[in-house]
Amino acid sequence: MGSFIYSILFPYTGYPECNIISAYIIPGEELIETTQLIYFIAASVALTLLPGPDILFVLTQSISQGKKAGMAIASGLCTGLLFHTTAAALGVSAILYSSAVAFSFLKYAGAIYLLYLAYMTIKEEGKLASLESMRVTELSLLYRRGIFMNILNPKVSLFFLAFLPQFVDAGSGNVPQQMIFLGAVFFLQAMVIFFIVSYFAGMIGIKIMEKPDLDRKINWVKAGIYSIIGIELALSNK
Repeated sequence: MGSFIYSILFPYTGYPECNIISAYIIPGEELIETTQLIYFIAASVALTLLPGPDILFVLTQSISQGKKAGMAIASGLCTGLLFHTTAAALGVSAILYSSAVAFSFLKYAGAIYLLYLAYMTIKEEGKLASLESMRVTELSLLYRRGIFMNILNPKVSLFFLAFLPQFVDAGSGNVPQQMIFLGAVFFLQAMVIFFIVSYFAGMIGIKIMEKPDLDRKINWVKAGIYSIIGIELALSNK
């Protein structure tokens, strides 16, 4: 089961180095037992669907600027998740947890960035961008925004530091590889869920765009979400 999911996440590309990596991470046997993997996927889906910063960002972006915008920021957020899961696997998150200075620096940087996004949202003219008006450069900007929003939240790293080891079999060895594999599975399910959310939220956004005077209210809602999450991050502890 683990090998099957890995083949989906990292398909054969024809590059020798990719085959070397595949053989190194999956040496002919499952890293995670099938039952344990099913439990992990179920827990991951439940956590992803819970009302939280990431899914709120995807919702508001999709409603205000269309499903492509929502998918772009979702892709960035999930890319940030890969950073956090890898950091947890390699022990970087443990260092972050033990360093008050590093934790504080990241959380305040993240809070400032979110408050900046809130300010820029309020400054927008109030027109919701139509689906066709989203250019590649704008989608790329949203993708990078999603990455920064996730990476600059140290609480995400600490979450994975506590969450992933619960599904790791320490007795079988290769603990970092197991955690990286679980992180890749979490990334995949989060992408699927966020893309589905983006699609349906984008459809709702199209209906909202047909009604006058709602665009500016949507921008204020977006700014409010950025501000609340930014303030909550700044006041948070480990």
